[in-house]
Amino acid sequence: MRKFYEQLLENNKKWVETSLAKDPNYFADLAKGQQPPLLWIGCSDSRVPANEIVGAKPGEVFVHRNIANMVVHSDMNMLSVLDYAVNVLKIKHIIVCGHYGCGGVKAAMGHQSVGIIDNWLRHIKDEYRLHDKYLNSIENEEDRFNAFVEINAKEQVYNLAKTSIVQNAWKNGQDLMVHGWVYGLNSGFVTDLNVTISSNEELDSVYQLDL
Repeated sequence: MRKFYEQLLENNKKWVETSLAKDPNYFADLAKGQQPPLLWIGCSDSRVPANEIVGAKPGEVFVHRNIANMVVHSDMNMLSVLDYAVNVLKIKHIIVCGHYGCGGVKAAMGHQSVGIIDNWLRHIKDEYRLHDKYLNSIENEEDRFNAFVEINAKEQVYNLAKTSIVQNAWKNGQDLMVHGWVYGLNSGFVTDLNVTISSNEELDSVYQLDL
């Protein structure tokens, strides 16, 4: 245990040395501030590293991660990140990225209690209820699982568009697009789910806020 911890510190030193060897001003420039064009909302899964997936450098991606890449309207952590990204950093793109093999989505499809996370998984179970006819029509369990991962990512795109933060940005003429992706753990490739929203007019009227 101690050896692993010490190795982390050693890895940091090597990373700093390598970065400075490439660019002596690397960290000095980073310290001046950030203006990333992208907010990434992804899963906490350790196998889904946002920057590496899209080949981005430090300072290019603002990141929020939680179990199953959820956008919950009462989650003040997520809303604070979203507000800062949209209103302070003026990001232009938000990507919700799910991933095949997501443990959170898998757990939401079952009935076993897994602790306090049961309360979080309830939000995912609600989505299954909305799409149960389609999902239950898929006989192969793995195919049904993959389809639900995709549906979950799409639903979070719509949940973002429903927020007053995003709708107010659109009202003020801010360029902002929200996209849905799914990442393949066994391939490294992302799949664009072709669900991109850039206006609240693309939502059902009940969600369109008069701001």
